[in-house]
Amino acid sequence: MTSSSGASRRQVLAVAAAAATAPLLAGAPAEAKPKQPKTWDLTILGTSDTHGNVYNWDYYKDAEFDDSKHNDVGVAKLATLVNQIRAERRGRATLVLDAGDTIQGTPLATYYAKQEPITSTGETHPMARAMNILKYDAVTLGNHEFNYGLPLLATWIEQLGFPALAANALNAKTGKPAFLPYVIKEVKLGGHGAPKLRVGILGLTNPGVAIWDKGNVEGRLVFADMVATAAKWVPEMRRRGADLVVISAHGGDSGTSSYGPELPNENPTALIAEQVPGIDAILFGHAHNEVPEKFVTNLTTGERVLTSEPSKWGQRLTRMDFTLTREKGRWTVTAKSATTLNTNTVVEDPAVLAAVRGQHTKTVEYVNRVVAQSSVELSAAESRYKDTPILDFINHVQTEVVTEALAGGEYAGLPVLSIAAPFSRTAVFPQGDVRIRDVAGLYVYDNTLEAVVLTGAEVKAYLEYSAKYFVTLPAGAPVNPETISDPAVPDYNYDVFSGVDYDIDIAKPVGRRITRLVLAGTDTPVAADARFVVAVNNYRRSGGGNFPGIVKTQVYNAQQEIRQLLIDWAQAKGVIDPADFFVPNWKLVREGVPVF
Repeated sequence: MTSSSGASRRQVLAVAAAAATAPLLAGAPAEAKPKQPKTWDLTILGTSDTHGNVYNWDYYKDAEFDDSKHNDVGVAKLATLVNQIRAERRGRATLVLDAGDTIQGTPLATYYAKQEPITSTGETHPMARAMNILKYDAVTLGNHEFNYGLPLLATWIEQLGFPALAANALNAKTGKPAFLPYVIKEVKLGGHGAPKLRVGILGLTNPGVAIWDKGNVEGRLVFADMVATAAKWVPEMRRRGADLVVISAHGGDSGTSSYGPELPNENPTALIAEQVPGIDAILFGHAHNEVPEKFVTNLTTGERVLTSEPSKWGQRLTRMDFTLTREKGRWTVTAKSATTLNTNTVVEDPAVLAAVRGQHTKTVEYVNRVVAQSSVELSAAESRYKDTPILDFINHVQTEVVTEALAGGEYAGLPVLSIAAPFSRTAVFPQGDVRIRDVAGLYVYDNTLEAVVLTGAEVKAYLEYSAKYFVTLPAGAPVNPETISDPAVPDYNYDVFSGVDYDIDIAKPVGRRITRLVLAGTDTPVAADARFVVAVNNYRRSGGGNFPGIVKTQVYNAQQEIRQLLIDWAQAKGVIDPADFFVPNWKLVREGVPVF
């Protein structure tokens, strides 16, 4: 981190020095005032949460990407829209920003972090290749930028032809910014003799990194509150001469968090707009929503702050348009608006495709390797509300790995339970050949395996918390699997246990739904003081989802990726047969009667 931090400090000093020594913008020459003041315009284009998507390709299905709404994905599609708008504006000021979560999310991104890491090979990351062709003006670091450790992040940043921003990611020892906080871009507004506009761009990353990637950042980085950080830097940027201030924030606008109150707010974009004066617009991401245009009124100044979020994976491009006037040497924004553009309206940019073709091809070849044969088709379609073999496959492998690792030690006598979430509704192991992409499609996150000790009481409390995923459906009420879950709780925050038997009564209120919790294969209730080793992923164990009782010292943590453990198990066995791992141990009930 030393060289990267040093480079970041030099960047910060360079920005500060340039801003401090820049001449003041001269006032307009004296002349008769026109009836209408002259106006200029600026366009800012925004992307976010591209998550390793360059090609319009679904690596899990080995086919062109498509969904029920016929969205397309990828930086190559975004590039075509960006180039069209630049051409349409004929050289007038157009900036391109990204609000983070860039280098994780597809097998393409994983391959160049894990199989052939750019830190070892020196190869340029595919997301650096693609984004450099677009000539972005700045990118903000998202929480997923920290998934693969600080050395890989530093290497990727060095490969970019533009700044990477994160004002609230601080060096844990010095308290100073570990990355560049902001840039001030001097842009020409077009036309002969047009004055220049100084646009300040502040980047804010997500404080949840401290939980979600604790293993990578603990003791190295701390993450300050996004609102407080904006309040610190926005006046500084104005003092340094920024005429227009734009924030690129990796946090949604709901004001809520998926974790508890011990960390700053996860989704504070609207709060930043309300509470920090001097902001003209906020491009935001993280929540994967499409917000074409939303105005938030600043409580101090009464000014309306323009905000926009461009969905996910390159499905949308945000376009913000500003109209400005200049009087007595000062700029005034007289109008601003935003919209989102759908990338399914354009073809992929050939330059971006060409730049990443070799890496894309290598990734496709890798994910199509056969790892095992499945005796039957296994589907994840019903895993949220029925005990399914494909989810038991995950729990079986996790249990086996932890049991073997703890054999002969202090915890060898304790029963091993395992937790897994239904990450995908579309994952399938086909009968016959099972490929790496099939396993990766089941376990889509780069989580590592850990284990902790829980009591019986803690297991029950954990299951009660997980069971809030389901809406309350009284006995006799119709049950529709499509609407059985609370839309406010994502699938990845619903966990299924193996190693104990239990019922979830969805007719009962949240907190009183675990009506049966017994030792596996028995009618013996789990004692409150019983002790279990519980296999769990690092995201959950470090507090992701705010589940009770799970944030404690690990008794196992070998930094092994769960996805790779699944692939290794399948390869070693050669055959994936539910008879080897499927143990039905939980069900949904109403007044004791099974729902399904």
